This record gives sequence, C-alpha cells and structure tokens, in this order.
Amino acid sequence: MIDANPKAEPTGNAEKNPDDWTTGDEPMTGAQASYLKTLSEEAGETFDDGLSKADASKRIDALQEQTGRGK
Repeated sequence: MIDANPKAEPTGNAEKNPDDWTTGDEPMTGAQASYLKTLSEEAGETFDDGLSKADASKRIDALQEQTGRGK
C-alpha cells in the first residue's frame, strides 16, 4: 500500500465546513478576533468578541462578502 503524500494536494481539506471542525466550539483565535474587528469596523457592524472559532469563521466570510475584502 502506498501512502498518499499530503503535500501533493495541499488544498485537499482546506475548504472544510466550520460546522464540521473538531475545535469549532473553542473560542476564536487572536488572529480571527483581530481580523473580525477590522472587518466589523469597515462594515459598520458590531464586533462580538464571544464567538467560537467556527462562528467567527462564518462571520468573517459574511463580512468579507459585505466589504468586498474576500475577493
């Protein structure tokens, strides 16, 4: 049996649904909080510092769409 080289397909699991993350219920990371705060300010939206990793990721995606930063 030949093991697949994970570096051969570096984006193979890059697009995983945040609802499926095993650590999705943990508090958002510092990097997520920083970027989310910036996006919230640009969009004129309230920044929620109590989001989980998964919820922060979803909020970032939504605010990127709203502000045009995700393109």
